[in-house]
Amino acid sequence: MSTTGATADPLAALGSLPGVAESVESVRKAVDRVYGHRVMRRRSNEITSEAALRGARGSAALSGADWGLEEVRRRTDFSGDEARAMGAALRLTAEAGQLLSIWRQSPLRVLARLHLVAAASQGDEVGRPRQAGESVDEPLIELPLPSAADVSGRLEGLSELIIAGGSAPALVTAAVVHGELLALRPFASHNGLVARTAERIVLVGSGLDPKSVCPAEVGHAELGRAAYLAALDGYVSGTAEGMAAWIAHCGKAVELGARESTAVCEALQRGAA
Repeated sequence: MSTTGATADPLAALGSLPGVAESVESVRKAVDRVYGHRVMRRRSNEITSEAALRGARGSAALSGADWGLEEVRRRTDFSGDEARAMGAALRLTAEAGQLLSIWRQSPLRVLARLHLVAAASQGDEVGRPRQAGESVDEPLIELPLPSAADVSGRLEGLSELIIAGGSAPALVTAAVVHGELLALRPFASHNGLVARTAERIVLVGSGLDPKSVCPAEVGHAELGRAAYLAALDGYVSGTAEGMAAWIAHCGKAVELGARESTAVCEALQRGAA
């Protein structure tokens, strides 16, 4: 989705696409169910911590590190390719909460910070968008790679939309941020992890999920990589149908994340967790 030269509030217009209003309402109801659970009134910090762990596991799974939840809990060594992806996902989840106040003023600064945290290494390509001629290590996404010049322009456009704010539902904004970052792959590595963390930041910072207990990453992983990539194709197509399908996919992911935390609440209430 090219955001440069767009109307004053192009994201709000996406809310009128067929099925999007229904997705927004369904997400709101799912989130309200979690926040209305009696366990949330007294043990919300535990739910937030568990959602962070499960969200990181889900995001890493989509980046090729599909570990069981108990393996994530017990593991302390995150060396090796798959383990590095898991370690990056855990670091990003922890970092996201520290960046909420910066996001609306300087989203590009936040994205650079997220990549630096994910990469956890020094080098000219870390913490900044890729430059002309630099390759991208994102093997699970095989879409054509936009040029560095296109990346720069579209990131600026996205940043301007976020800073300007608007009336678009949080789900729509989160889905566009997520989809645009996946489509652009602005960094040399870890773009999927960064994109899903940015989605989380929008959902939390917008007030839709202020305690971060509805991890969309869980839902994206549950829906599966094939469905994720198919929905992303719809976003990249730029058609009304494709955009609506991507937003609906992201909405379903949030609903599944909310369902996961509702199950955690139920388990805590029974004393089973």
